[in-house]
Amino acid sequence: MVIITLQRNKCIGCNYCVELAPNQFQMSKKDGKTVLLQANNKKGFFTLKSNDDSIFEDSDNAAKACPVKIISVKNI
Repeated sequence: MVIITLQRNKCIGCNYCVELAPNQFQMSKKDGKTVLLQANNKKGFFTLKSNDDSIFEDSDNAAKACPVKIISVKNI
């Protein structure tokens, strides 16, 4: 299972996550911050749990590229 967590309120809108993992992230036209697609929000932490292990590599690369380190990716 892949678990992706995003602290959206700290996003600076650099777009790296969208470029590296476009199936998981997109930029909001409303405020210019990233959106973790199909995620649940709990107190500003957006979390996606997926049984699709194929999303791990792209999502992990997005997390590593994030300059403000607000993306966490785990494969458990």
